[in-house]
Amino acid sequence: MEHVAAVAVMDAQGRVTGWSEGARLLTGHRAEDVVGRPAADLLAEDVPADAVAARAGAATLRHRDGRRVELALTACPVTGAAGKPAGYVVTAAPAGTLLAAQAFDQASPAMSVFDLRQRYLRVNDAACKVMGVPESALAGRHFPETVEDTDYDRGFLRHLREVAETGRPVRYESFARAPALNREHLWSIEMWPLRDASGDQTAVAMAAFDNTDQYWARRRLALLNEAATALGTTLDVVRTAEELVELLVPRYADFAGVDLLDWVLGADEPPVVPDGGVTLQRVAHGSTRSGTPGAAVALGETHLYQPPSPPARALRDGHAVIGQAGEPGFVAWLQERNTRSPEGESFRQGVHSMIAVPLRARGTTLGVALCVRVAHPDAYVPDDAVFAEELASRAAVCIDNARRFARERSTALALQHSLLPRGLPGQAAVDVAHRYLPCGSVAGIGGDWFDVIPLSGGRVALVVGDVVGHGIQSSATMGRLRTAVRTLADVDLPPDELLTHLDDLVTHLASGDSGEEVAEAGATCLYAVYDPVSRRLSLAAAGHAAPAVVLPGGSAESVPLSAGPPLGVGGLPFEASELELPEGSVVALYTDGLLEGRGRDADAAADDLCRALSVPCDSLDALCDSVLKAVLPDQPGDDVALLLVRTRALGADRVATWDVPPDPAQVAVLRQATGEQLAAWGLEEASFVTELVVSELVTNAIRYGAPPIQLRLIRDRALICEVSDASSTSPHLRRAHAYDEGGRGLLLVAQLTQRWGSRQTGGGKTIWAEQPLPDA
Repeated sequence: MEHVAAVAVMDAQGRVTGWSEGARLLTGHRAEDVVGRPAADLLAEDVPADAVAARAGAATLRHRDGRRVELALTACPVTGAAGKPAGYVVTAAPAGTLLAAQAFDQASPAMSVFDLRQRYLRVNDAACKVMGVPESALAGRHFPETVEDTDYDRGFLRHLREVAETGRPVRYESFARAPALNREHLWSIEMWPLRDASGDQTAVAMAAFDNTDQYWARRRLALLNEAATALGTTLDVVRTAEELVELLVPRYADFAGVDLLDWVLGADEPPVVPDGGVTLQRVAHGSTRSGTPGAAVALGETHLYQPPSPPARALRDGHAVIGQAGEPGFVAWLQERNTRSPEGESFRQGVHSMIAVPLRARGTTLGVALCVRVAHPDAYVPDDAVFAEELASRAAVCIDNARRFARERSTALALQHSLLPRGLPGQAAVDVAHRYLPCGSVAGIGGDWFDVIPLSGGRVALVVGDVVGHGIQSSATMGRLRTAVRTLADVDLPPDELLTHLDDLVTHLASGDSGEEVAEAGATCLYAVYDPVSRRLSLAAAGHAAPAVVLPGGSAESVPLSAGPPLGVGGLPFEASELELPEGSVVALYTDGLLEGRGRDADAAADDLCRALSVPCDSLDALCDSVLKAVLPDQPGDDVALLLVRTRALGADRVATWDVPPDPAQVAVLRQATGEQLAAWGLEEASFVTELVVSELVTNAIRYGAPPIQLRLIRDRALICEVSDASSTSPHLRRAHAYDEGGRGLLLVAQLTQRWGSRQTGGGKTIWAEQPLPDA
């Protein structure tokens, strides 16, 4: 049954003059029983004075059956002739109905009631505020006539019709711009059917909850979650700044830029942020418009931010600074930008809000990030500042990590380059070409090294090695090992003995006795010695790959070599191998970074290396480049050292040898033979010194050594004199006193020659001395 309005009419004296059917149904009193009686007779208790004055309020009536009825009364005055009060029209409803109406009107969600043809019946205050018009302007109008957003119109209207046709409630979310609001809102909308007492649908009710703040909070949280994987994908400062800009535009800003202090991009220590203007360098920016018209500073340029500007304030205060249109600092900052870049004026005309947030990590200020909104209707609010500071702190840590990595890498690279040979000295024994490529991965610079060491007798030592690990520690360890190898090579030890001493050194460093740490206590090394007179190559390896050899006119093959354990393992011997090489042979020594890599087959890579070495090239340098191009992966995961040598030979025309009988009388004979040989070589100017050196060395060998004794002269880049005997006792330099008969021979040799020394041989020792060739 439908509800009928309960209406009563009273005259100025308070007597009932009219009684509706709704009033009879509500109170049980018939019209004939009530009309003419005072209205006060129907009350169960007096009406409060404030309700009478307000002409609305709650009242308690006595039902015809005696029970009390709580009603909500509203009185509308009736004016008679001459404008005098003639009475009241009083409408009544159960007390709960008034409260329901008040709750509807004052509800915070926007609520509306539509008939089944989508026309407004009721609109509460919140809905009127959203629509921007009073309820009277909406009542009776078809919904599409009241909105301009066609997308919002279609979605909302479709759901209204769905509820009207099916009678089933609908709940959905819509991101749309409300007519009276200047920005898009996220609405959580619920629609349900209204039914009368008989169950027939009479209208559709709607409630729209504004979840915009929650929506933006979720968006900010999603951006923070995305930042965990999007920022710091590379240990590169500029790329990390670009990732921050890509994260901000367009979801958080229409324009974003990252400016860093100069020291962040260099190797200097962080200075104190000045109280006045601050100079920053633009490293990344982005915009919702192509060409980035909002950028007043080009990438790579520096700019001085004055103290009133938001960026300078953010750096000085250490927290985010929001700038809004009309604020003095914001206006000054925008005017300065327009002056620097007038071509971007059209973009900046709509700038209404910006936020500058400092990039701080580990207590150090690195720079500032700028976010500007133009087309985005919402101005930045304090919640945005909290979000920006959180995002900036994460980005700053990534930038600082990249800065620290770049600094450590440059330090390690500089250290390694300072320890590697800058220029290999010219050798008569071999032609040399080399390449060193530092690792480009995040693991850092490794400990690879190579060296070419001149030895006595025109021989040369060839070395390649690799320290386990990466970073400065590995580079420092590499430097110590390279120095140790050079020291041991100067003693002229055979390759296997040299590696044994080097192994002891690494074991000592790894044990901690030295108080220093070694990169995981391990290294590999290959040491080889080439003699251009005998054309023999002797070599030994400590956990290192065997070299490859290309004979003249032949193909490359790996040298058969029994590689010992890596340095630092200890307790196992090293074996030396020896082979004779024709003149013009190419020997390739390398570190494992050339062949090893993720997913690479070592045997296949070794075959590729041999094929690349077998290809004829104009020079060793060209062959180096060809090998790297053919064998090296696109992104090597380790350092690569490649050393190529082409052997030479010193023929009989450059070497003279004499067997020396153990007779002092032979010294004069050998002096004469030496002079004749030097004359044949065109080195007469060196005869005096050379004959004196030969005399002293041969005399010492006859007096203190053991036969067989041999004298050898070698004309190389220097003039070399060698005397060998079967005694293993090494001579030493000493100072003779005034009345001593001996002890001056080696001192004289040391003063007359460029350098001298002795080396142990398989049958004894060899004493040698070198002197520079005359200019002629």
